[in-house]
Amino acid sequence: MAKTEKPTLTKLELQIMQVIWRRGASTVTVVQEALPQDLAYTTVQTMLNILHRKGKLKRELHGRAFAYIATVTEAKASTHAVRDLVDRMFGGSSEELVMSLIKSRQIDPKKIAELSRRLEEEEN
Repeated sequence: MAKTEKPTLTKLELQIMQVIWRRGASTVTVVQEALPQDLAYTTVQTMLNILHRKGKLKRELHGRAFAYIATVTEAKASTHAVRDLVDRMFGGSSEELVMSLIKSRQIDPKKIAELSRRLEEEEN
């Protein structure tokens, strides 16, 4: 059975992508130094190669080192991650996600109303 590609990124993959989204084309050393945790050069290089194989990054030879460049925008990755979360955890129901946020007090009804007003203003 063929393994299906997950649209979402692992925590480390996301951290690496965030470095590249912020800084643009980056070498292994640049990414390694920008990560919040200390990782071996070879670990970072392996993760960049995995992201390259997954099609999330492309690479170009700059001198003697590869520079890695994002092929997917942060907005697109965020959209995929949210859609995946809604599908897996809430049966595809965005309303259930919002209700879960309200029930767990991560967002209150007043904030929902404020966001609704802002959305209406943007649409007009």
